[in-house]
Amino acid sequence: MHRFFPLLLLLLTPALARAGDLKAGAYAQDITPTKFPISVNGNFADKKATAANDPLHARCLVLHDGKTTLALVVVDSCMIPRELIDAAKALAEKKTGIPAKNMMISATHTHTAPTVAGVFGSEPDAEYAKFLTQKIADGIETAHKRSGPAKLAWGVAEEPNQVFNRRWKMRAGVKNLDPFGGDTDKVRMNPPRMSADLLEPAGPTDPRVTVLSVRTADDKPLALFANYSLHYVGDLPPLSADYFGVFANSVATKLKAGKGFVGILSNGTSGDCNNINFKAEATKTMPGDRCRLVADAVATAAVKAIENAEYETDVVLRSVVSELELGVRKPTADEVKRAEGILEKAKGRDLKGYEEVYARETVLMAKYPDKVKVPIQVMRVGQFAVVAIPCETFAEIGLRIKKDISPFKTTCVVSLANGYFGYLPTPEQHALGGYETWRARSSFLEVNASTKIEKAIGEMVKELQK
Repeated sequence: MHRFFPLLLLLLTPALARAGDLKAGAYAQDITPTKFPISVNGNFADKKATAANDPLHARCLVLHDGKTTLALVVVDSCMIPRELIDAAKALAEKKTGIPAKNMMISATHTHTAPTVAGVFGSEPDAEYAKFLTQKIADGIETAHKRSGPAKLAWGVAEEPNQVFNRRWKMRAGVKNLDPFGGDTDKVRMNPPRMSADLLEPAGPTDPRVTVLSVRTADDKPLALFANYSLHYVGDLPPLSADYFGVFANSVATKLKAGKGFVGILSNGTSGDCNNINFKAEATKTMPGDRCRLVADAVATAAVKAIENAEYETDVVLRSVVSELELGVRKPTADEVKRAEGILEKAKGRDLKGYEEVYARETVLMAKYPDKVKVPIQVMRVGQFAVVAIPCETFAEIGLRIKKDISPFKTTCVVSLANGYFGYLPTPEQHALGGYETWRARSSFLEVNASTKIEKAIGEMVKELQK
């Protein structure tokens, strides 16, 4: 029997070496600007913040399995252009050695953060963009340095009461005007509450709260990466991390986590969903009340998702990235001429109303390339998959990826990740029209973009299974 022992030892050693090799580090890097006033993203007209209501962070999680290192970062920002994210990744790679392709950086989509992406009336604050690039890289570096033995678990719970589809089909005869002089839209975004004209939502919601839980080797909460498909809440003054920041504190409290714990909430497929129940009357609240209510509900679901989870130390970490070349919906010469006429009449004053704002967007879109390269990423963390799409993705796309495309036990879909390429409706939703389909820097990809992206994701998750 002894003569077989060396062979037996040789066969067992690789598995024994992997088990327990998992390391993790987390850090919440403060990214609150130090100079005011500053432009705030997320509105048709630009707004200026003169102070911070609550701190903004780039919440960083680094995982290492002995062979591969991944970095997941969620930034309190409305949307972040690919150029800034690529620069932050390159800087972080120099600092840590983590390959840029193994990093995912996404925006929460708070509408009360400094402008780093030009959309509608707001243009990037160049000084803050440079500051943010450095801070994101610093956060990844610190999380990497803090890495220690860890274990992981994942799970899913539901919170259906805080998310509603905001695109509504209206009764026959109701005109839905667009900013280009048309009235063929079949749906309206954010219609009047409790209106007799409301028929039904134009799409579903995704109530899932998807969670990746990280604990230290001695079973102390280290980080929790969650995902929920809610656009934002919006009842806190700028600058604010919105409910994403409140969630980080709430989940830490519920887990009785100690100092250094990092709660992270990424934005799911919420391009057509928000926190307004259009069939119910609005209730009076104080600033921050709804953020606290939603954050507490989502944090409760996140804790429930992992309450019976089995933690693992022997997990496979992998990342694949694919660049898709997608078409751009550009205006015709006649549309540009109309837009230029509207802007000429408004010359010398701030733009007002949808028509004038979209006229400027039309002129800017005419200068866009005919095609753009869009990065799609999928990360594997054991049987947990993170799908990253650089768009404001519609809920039905996320549901389909989770149900029909991904073979992994648990899958979350992160929107606004690795860049910003506007809204991502399905071709069917494009046919219905509405704000999310109106051509602008906020919505410009070809009508079939979602179909091509879903196909690419299907191929990528198969590759990760090999």
